[in-house]
Amino acid sequence: MADLHQHQQPPMARNHHESSPSPSTRQTVRFLTAATIGMSLLVLSGLTLTGTVIGLIVATPLMVLFSPVLVPAVITLCLLTAGFLFSGGCGVAAATALSWIYRYATGKHPMGADKVDYARMMISEKAKELGHYAQTQTH
Repeated sequence: MADLHQHQQPPMARNHHESSPSPSTRQTVRFLTAATIGMSLLVLSGLTLTGTVIGLIVATPLMVLFSPVLVPAVITLCLLTAGFLFSGGCGVAAATALSWIYRYATGKHPMGADKVDYARMMISEKAKELGHYAQTQTH
């Protein structure tokens, strides 16, 4: 009886091992889940396409009737939008430039300040050379 008791697995381990699905069962479940989701999305995309085509069929005569009004309105709206976006972009660029100049003037050394200092030094040297050349030409 002791021999028989030693070879038996505890009930919890035996139930856990028996209840876990095999790898092929897992793959089958994954495939079926993916296929179900894929088919659902395919049906949804087909319905969306059908609705879009029906909407286009209904809206086309209205677009043709109202095109003398709609085309200039759309052009005007596009120009207004482009103008506002350009104006906003210029405002952001100006604010960024003023912020950079303020940080440069207060000595906080913003990014690119070393290049500005180098360019200022080169321009100063060229101006001195030209000034010296102009002075020698007048005498």
